[in-house]
Amino acid sequence: MAEVTLKNLVKRYGDAPPTVKGVSLTVKDGEFLVLVGPSGCGKSTTLRMIAGLEEITEGELLIGPKRMNEVHPKDRDIAMVFQSYALYPHMSVRDNMAFGLKMRGMPKHEIDVRVDEAAKMLDLTHLLERKPKALSGGQRQRVAMGRAIVRRAPVFLFDEPLSNLDAKLRVQMRAEIARIHKKLKPTIVYVTHDQTEAMTLADRIAVLHAGYLQQLATPLELYERPANRFVAGFIGSPSMNFCDGTAEGGSVEAFGTRIPLPPRLSTFKGSCVAGIRPEHFSDTPAEGKVAVPLTIELVEPLGSETYLTGVAGDARGARIMARVGSHSAAKADQKLQLHFDPKNLHLFAPGDNGAAL
Repeated sequence: MAEVTLKNLVKRYGDAPPTVKGVSLTVKDGEFLVLVGPSGCGKSTTLRMIAGLEEITEGELLIGPKRMNEVHPKDRDIAMVFQSYALYPHMSVRDNMAFGLKMRGMPKHEIDVRVDEAAKMLDLTHLLERKPKALSGGQRQRVAMGRAIVRRAPVFLFDEPLSNLDAKLRVQMRAEIARIHKKLKPTIVYVTHDQTEAMTLADRIAVLHAGYLQQLATPLELYERPANRFVAGFIGSPSMNFCDGTAEGGSVEAFGTRIPLPPRLSTFKGSCVAGIRPEHFSDTPAEGKVAVPLTIELVEPLGSETYLTGVAGDARGARIMARVGSHSAAKADQKLQLHFDPKNLHLFAPGDNGAAL
């Protein structure tokens, strides 16, 4: 069993405020969990505490039923893939992948079987005798993954493994990692600041901010039911539009118009922050949709879609972005009506990190 449990994990460096502030969660056996958040949120520190590379200040770490706080990293039965690849430059691909097994005293024939099996899985068979300097970035990352795979550890830890790759390679390697998880079914804890990686790879996502766990949920739940304004703004690309508003009588005044509240919010009254995702806007009217007046400042055609950025309502209104169809005729300095379904409206308590209402 490879369930990983974090109980009120705290990391403090000297007298400074904690970097990780009481994070509690359970990674189920065989689950792919992603820790995501902006730089400095504590996600890599949390991963390093799981690996044993950082000492736990407070709290408890369990892998299966066993407490791991004082267990040496080499005895935790985990495999880790780093952002920097960490390959030995003087060794061939084969030797890099086999090195950890040799250090454990495994018989040579078994090492060869494991390395050949991992190389075939990662399309590295024809590269086994090359040195790392003769490999591309994507190939080096596959070697680093192969070195983890041959361990056959029940828990894999990934620390921003794709951040050094270009956009095309990141897409390819995301698919590679997803395929490996489907085939081997290890428990994976994966750290990234890229919410697209998180959404496409994860069974569940843990969103961290300023050392605190903000929400732990499936990708779809995070997108549709964010726990607070931070999660709502972090998950989704482009990020959610926000506008201060006041709700009363079953509607809210925001984005330069009055919006009827959906049934789940219809009884709320008072100050709030309204949120609408860019993709929920349309530049064509439809029955049951609310119109938002927009003065366009910027038009960004992207081929398959167009981004419109401008000010909703009068000159003091909220600046918003809408993601509309590729054939939009909108132009800068033009005034038009955007339309959205009120069921896609979100409300949050006032403040930068107000809770969802």
